[in-house]
Amino acid sequence: MVQPAGWIDTALTSGPPIETIGTLGPAGTSSEQAALYFWADRGRGGPPGIRLYDTYEEAGTALREGAVSHVVIANAYASVHSFYMDPSLRFAGAFLFDTPDYGIAVSPGHRVPAAARIATHPAPVPLVAELLPREYSVAEITYATSTSAAARKASSRETDLALTTRPAAKAHALEFISRTRPIRMLWSVFTLAGTDS
Repeated sequence: MVQPAGWIDTALTSGPPIETIGTLGPAGTSSEQAALYFWADRGRGGPPGIRLYDTYEEAGTALREGAVSHVVIANAYASVHSFYMDPSLRFAGAFLFDTPDYGIAVSPGHRVPAAARIATHPAPVPLVAELLPREYSVAEITYATSTSAAARKASSRETDLALTTRPAAKAHALEFISRTRPIRMLWSVFTLAGTDS
């Protein structure tokens, strides 16, 4: 799939230098991939300055405490509004970025029951119905804090399957049992209010 070009720059160019980017982890999340894309396109060069947090809120706290210069958040995140409304933060811009491929994955050797327990981050849950092979049904959806955390649940067999990304599946040694596809996503970038270059 061709990567779309598209930037909304309200304060990316005139704002603080991009030194360190905070976003949702652990390694393998779509958010990490979006932050890497942002760094590659707008960062200072050299090794990427990416810090991963358990939640977007923790990344926001790191921004307020000066541990990162920018935060990247998926606009599909249900609580993204709290970042837009926070007077201590500034919306610096947004960009389009296709996520890594999503699919339904299993731990090798795990016998999946016909009615499966599936881990997923809440945002892409509609993809479960789209991607789950016909021979399976959903017994239970278990929410995880990220696509990587969902993969970890399937890897430890806390759930039978995970809706996850290709990097997270690889990191947790999972195999896809479904077709895969990316999600075209808008990502918002925030800095501290009142910070200019």
